[in-house]
Amino acid sequence: MRLIFAGTPRAAVPSLRALIESDHEVVAVVTRPDAPAGRGRGLRQSPVREVAQEHGIPVLTPRRPREPEFIEAMTRLEPDACPVVAYGALVPRAALDVPRRGWINLHFSLLPAWRGAAPVQHAVIAGDEVTGATTFLLEEGLDTGPVLGTMTETIRPGDTSGDLLDRLAEGGAGLLVASLDGLADGSITPVPQSVEGVSLAPKLSVDDARIRWERPGFAIDRQIRGCTPAPGAWTTFRRQRLKVGPVAKVQAAAETGEAAPTPGTLRVTKRAVQVGTGVGVLELGTVQPHGKKPMNAADWARGVRIEAGEVLGA
Repeated sequence: MRLIFAGTPRAAVPSLRALIESDHEVVAVVTRPDAPAGRGRGLRQSPVREVAQEHGIPVLTPRRPREPEFIEAMTRLEPDACPVVAYGALVPRAALDVPRRGWINLHFSLLPAWRGAAPVQHAVIAGDEVTGATTFLLEEGLDTGPVLGTMTETIRPGDTSGDLLDRLAEGGAGLLVASLDGLADGSITPVPQSVEGVSLAPKLSVDDARIRWERPGFAIDRQIRGCTPAPGAWTTFRRQRLKVGPVAKVQAAAETGEAAPTPGTLRVTKRAVQVGTGVGVLELGTVQPHGKKPMNAADWARGVRIEAGEVLGA
């Protein structure tokens, strides 16, 4: 089939590469316009655009997919289908109607669970043990279209959302190619999504990533891993923002004979920095003070000379 691929971030790259290597023909790529990035805020191309240019594939970068010029450009290309992975913009009806077999979305959850922009982060934060990826026919509703195929993936105890997304992106690429193959030869029949088990996964805000140390330690662990690498879990120390990387559970106080620090209170040992929570104690891994690079928590503690009784999030 003639394909126009739509995608923007690194997670979409495995799918684009898989489609380029498949029996289908990628006649164009749609991606978000170049955006400011880095400390210098210079314009940077999307990872998908970089791969398309490596292979000499024409690239379309509409500011809004409803622009008439974009719809006309798509129509001239006469695509059979438009596979889409994390494109980053809503596709309007005028664009949905262009390919004769529709838009096929690869979504990183087992729909109807975690519909929305941040399914992987929400799955980790919720403590799900299993997630996966789904291909479905895109429609104007939020991830509501009929399903073409699924794959499952175990969420490991130490997974960050970044770790999990990398595995789903690689496995999902094969699922996307297989779904397009099935549409082409008629071996796949779209199945409506269940009306039960629906959950939503909106984009995480900065406030969603703020650590409340009075919560149980297991919930804080999930929150931090779910927010890593983006948007990045954070707290405050001496009124300055401090990013916090994945943590480790500390042996229960009853087993060590030590009294647990109160929520947010720091306890520094020779080799570690511990912090109290609503239930249990956590050991900090890496931290990133404002304006600095990530560093080991013990090195950070030595540098700032933490005093007894100091707290995070005050």
